[in-house]
Amino acid sequence: MSQGLDIERIDLDIMRNSNSHHTELYGEERLIVRRGQPFIILLHLKPGNKELKLSEKSFTLIVEIGPVPRTESGTKVSFGLRDSTVDSEWSASATNDDGNTVSVSISSSPNAPIGVYSLTLDQGGQKTSLGQFTLLFNAWCSRDAVYMRSETKRQEYVLAQYGQIYRGTYQRIKGKPWNFGQFEPGVLDICLKILDENPKCISDADKDCSGRRNPIYVTRVLSAMINSNDDRGVLVGNWGEVLDGVHPGTWIGSGDILRKWAESGPVRYGQCWVFAALACTVSRALGIPCRVVTNFNSAHDTNANLMIETLYDENGKIMSHADSIWNFHVWVDSWMSRPDLGPEFDGWQASDPTPQEKSEGVFCCGPSSLKAIREGDLTKKYDTPFIFAEVNADVVDLVRLSNGETVKFRDSTDSNYVGHFISTKAVGSNERHDITHQYKYPEGSKEERRVYEKAQHHNKLQQLGEEPGLALKIKLAKNMSLGSDFEVYTVLTNNCLEARTCTFLFFAEAVSYNGKLGNSCGFVSEKAEVPSGEERRLFLRLDYDRYGSVITSDRLIKLSAIAIDKQVAEYHKAEKTIVLDEPDIEIELLGEATVNQSVTAELTLWNPLPKSLQDCSFTVEGVGLTNGKPITARIGTVHPEQEAKARVKFSPTSPGSRVLLVNFDSNNLKNIKSFINVVVKE
Repeated sequence: MSQGLDIERIDLDIMRNSNSHHTELYGEERLIVRRGQPFIILLHLKPGNKELKLSEKSFTLIVEIGPVPRTESGTKVSFGLRDSTVDSEWSASATNDDGNTVSVSISSSPNAPIGVYSLTLDQGGQKTSLGQFTLLFNAWCSRDAVYMRSETKRQEYVLAQYGQIYRGTYQRIKGKPWNFGQFEPGVLDICLKILDENPKCISDADKDCSGRRNPIYVTRVLSAMINSNDDRGVLVGNWGEVLDGVHPGTWIGSGDILRKWAESGPVRYGQCWVFAALACTVSRALGIPCRVVTNFNSAHDTNANLMIETLYDENGKIMSHADSIWNFHVWVDSWMSRPDLGPEFDGWQASDPTPQEKSEGVFCCGPSSLKAIREGDLTKKYDTPFIFAEVNADVVDLVRLSNGETVKFRDSTDSNYVGHFISTKAVGSNERHDITHQYKYPEGSKEERRVYEKAQHHNKLQQLGEEPGLALKIKLAKNMSLGSDFEVYTVLTNNCLEARTCTFLFFAEAVSYNGKLGNSCGFVSEKAEVPSGEERRLFLRLDYDRYGSVITSDRLIKLSAIAIDKQVAEYHKAEKTIVLDEPDIEIELLGEATVNQSVTAELTLWNPLPKSLQDCSFTVEGVGLTNGKPITARIGTVHPEQEAKARVKFSPTSPGSRVLLVNFDSNNLKNIKSFINVVVKE
């Protein structure tokens, strides 16, 4: 041993290690393992080398991570051989398989920093490089902070590369397919590059690398780095007109965005569902269980008073609206323990990479324990008050009278308005799973009242019930398809003992999913006397010729009705946001899908608009189907009531159950999405 082992070849046994560490989907080019679990390397000695004396103390392994590895920070660790590995720290054991092969079993600490390690053998001062390996978080290891007990949940929240992201309104929820693609070639390297380019790493690389042992730290870094507001993060947000870059609604997978960022920096553009999908991809790639979550009627509380306040003048015009309510907002939940808060706060943690408000001087949000949010424990870090308000804020509408007095709308929206149908993809299926109960107690329950008091929630409103007075509601048409003309109406019911005379306003405006209003697409008004116990209806016709030119790609229209009785200074307001039905894409696979053999998908979409569609194209993408890249078929012009048709050829690269995502785009009809399951044979 004094002269050291005479090693002829080092075998990292990638295939066997990958299978046991659930990392085979990353490929076989390098060794990728999960922490807190043994992996094996084989040392093949040169012929004639003396048999290794495994009890020698001079046999030492050294692992190092980061640009400046240090023992003090845990980024450099030396350890010798034991009779067997232990699961609580870095350790190793070795056996002679035969006279010329040494099998070394290495177990990493379940609390080790994640990233790329170098592995060195030190034999009494003579050092031999044994290569590199990448260490990830381990949801299969009970000592790891991200340990998840259920195997079916691990398969979904760590290994699944495909998902559904929910959008629309809480009355019409629509799932949109997304390719997370965390195992696509090169994606893991890009995810590690995101960590390396975060400002904390640039200012103190060793401290940052040491911090990567903690999924709380990593998740907070990702929340800041997925957006580019404070750094060279991945995505630039855009909630207005897109004159350059890619419209947020065009993306159907994370891989293309990540590759563009790695090549040339921040990518234009994203909105909340794209930010969240990227955060999910990176989290799963690094081994943190993660799910994409959509909150409908999501509050954005800018002044942190847990209330969404809107001030109107006597004519129903908005005077001040710093706070807002998004029709939906998307973020992510990541699974981990919270030793900084206590075991009762372990489990799902909400974080939000969409840049809304600054946290500790940076545009990031979370991770915040769902249990802290549900219980109103707003002192628990990180950013719990902001997320609590997103799902629980009160909404108060105020009217500024001509005499300067401010009064509430009598039927101002109460605490039931915010936080509906909080949704994520179900485990093991494409169904929607409602997780509202994980964020909040049932509306109106005793537990909810206790939580609101605990959170010092101001101006708690009474539960809704039938009361004397005027009631205002909006009624929708059954068929509200994009391209059609339809009629909606508002109903004013008088439950008073006397007749009431009101000014009655009903208008429609284009709106983006984040609540930003656009141009008007309809308005009617009248002065109506409503006898006691009767109702009046006000109809509003929405013609495509008018709304088609003002709606955004979200295809949302906000309806607002206002009834004003000036004699008694009483104001009533009702709102609904409608999402127009979009045409379906028919996808037919012509023949069987077989590995490395071309197969054709026929794509069909009927043009529902009374105008021609220009610059039409279909784009398809699928993990294991299109070699990690989108394929686009351009088809030119499609006239009204005609079909857009295209055929796209692709060659599957791996067998098994796959998902082909399809996007249709044109000048007047954008970002129509669908998918089909594809079973690829060997």
